[in-house]
Amino acid sequence: MEIASLTPAERRVRWAFPRGETVDFSRPGDDAQHGGSWDPERTVRAHVLRTLLLRGEAAEGEIAALRVTGARVTGTLNLHNADVPYAIRFHACHFEAELMLYGADIRQLSLSRSYFPGLEGTALNVARIVHMSGCRVPGRLRLGGARLAGALFLDGAHLGDENAPQEGVLELNHTTVENDVVATDLVVHGETLLDGATISGSLTLNDAVLRYPGETALNAQTLAIGSDLHARKMEAAGRVNLRGARVQGQLNLAYARLSNPGGMALRATSVVAGELWLRRTAPIEGTVTLRRSQFDMLFVTPEVWPESVQLDGLTYGILNPRLPAHERLEVLEREDDGYVPYNYEQLAAAYRRIGDDDAARTVLLAKQRRRRGTLRWPLKLWGYLQDATVGYGYRPMRAAAWLVTLMLIGSVAYGLHHPAPLKPGEAPAFNPVFYTLDLLLPIIDFGQEKAYKPENAYQWLSYSLIVTGWILATTIAAGITRALSRQ
Repeated sequence: MEIASLTPAERRVRWAFPRGETVDFSRPGDDAQHGGSWDPERTVRAHVLRTLLLRGEAAEGEIAALRVTGARVTGTLNLHNADVPYAIRFHACHFEAELMLYGADIRQLSLSRSYFPGLEGTALNVARIVHMSGCRVPGRLRLGGARLAGALFLDGAHLGDENAPQEGVLELNHTTVENDVVATDLVVHGETLLDGATISGSLTLNDAVLRYPGETALNAQTLAIGSDLHARKMEAAGRVNLRGARVQGQLNLAYARLSNPGGMALRATSVVAGELWLRRTAPIEGTVTLRRSQFDMLFVTPEVWPESVQLDGLTYGILNPRLPAHERLEVLEREDDGYVPYNYEQLAAAYRRIGDDDAARTVLLAKQRRRRGTLRWPLKLWGYLQDATVGYGYRPMRAAAWLVTLMLIGSVAYGLHHPAPLKPGEAPAFNPVFYTLDLLLPIIDFGQEKAYKPENAYQWLSYSLIVTGWILATTIAAGITRALSRQ
């Protein structure tokens, strides 16, 4: 590189590079987004920077690095498949053309608060931290298949065009990050892609705004996170797709706003996570599906759920906050697939784990009532009878109440009008209470029923008590069988 061919600004950069010093062209009130009008005194050509990175050498006893602040870079910085053993730091700089970093091997990369039309970084390899905090990118930021040994910072970045959102604005498909991804206050107008990405640390999307209305705002299928996924107060206008994601710790959507009216707002099928937090999340607009997902703890209140849910196969250990069963049951009525027995069993199991057997029985009774609606009329009739008598076995006190009531009716009726003995002189002394119990209880025999014969209306009363007794005995036996099978 001939020094005579360099501008004064470029000479400053060339002089600082071997020593790793920062060249600061910034001025008060700078906005990198509008840096296209900056004067020549702060303008550097991209091919000069490329030559320094590929051919430059460190000064003796120094660590070379390219560190520039507040510069305007003209032309395309093309490091396609380049091996750059130096740190690159552009702070609050304006790039006129897309950065070409495809397949490059770079020591460290920082573009914080800079403006660039786009970045092609597919298969990029960075040995240390990648800083893009506060950057402005109206086009696409592609880092698909990249390998980042340090953390990735996208906090405060604004990506995409608000007036023309498009797919793949932020692309991290199959990217490997061996530390955290910090994207607090990130704004993306278009699709964010994290399909198949692996993040060893945590992913932070707190206060992020992801907008792609009617389309997929966040596509993170089979995402693997070694720690937590924090998305507190995240706003997503469009589908959030987490199918098959694996999160070792929390999947935290507390205070978030998820909206995709008329479509799928949250698709989290086959997800495995330690905890799913929907604490004080705004009512979700659009369908939510959690089919076949597994959580050790699920925190959600009924008002968060939309009118359409898909929960078949959802497994959770603890359900918080602790609420009465009837508040949780209302959500199961919104199931798109209609009656799903598994949903009721899972909810009942959650109540049993915390020792609330009454709530568990309430859930299982609701399950039988919901099932009744799917049966043909003879079985429906039998179901109504079981429900009215013993609550399908989950309300055993009803059977006792029926028995006591019928025993009182029979005892009073036969006490006022004794039936005639079949064999006068041989019959035992008549007892209206034990005679009624003989009629009601099909197994017990006190010798009263066989010794006396009622007539007229009292005979029909005896028939009614016998039939009712058999029905009660059958329904009680069915309830006991269900209870034992659950144990």
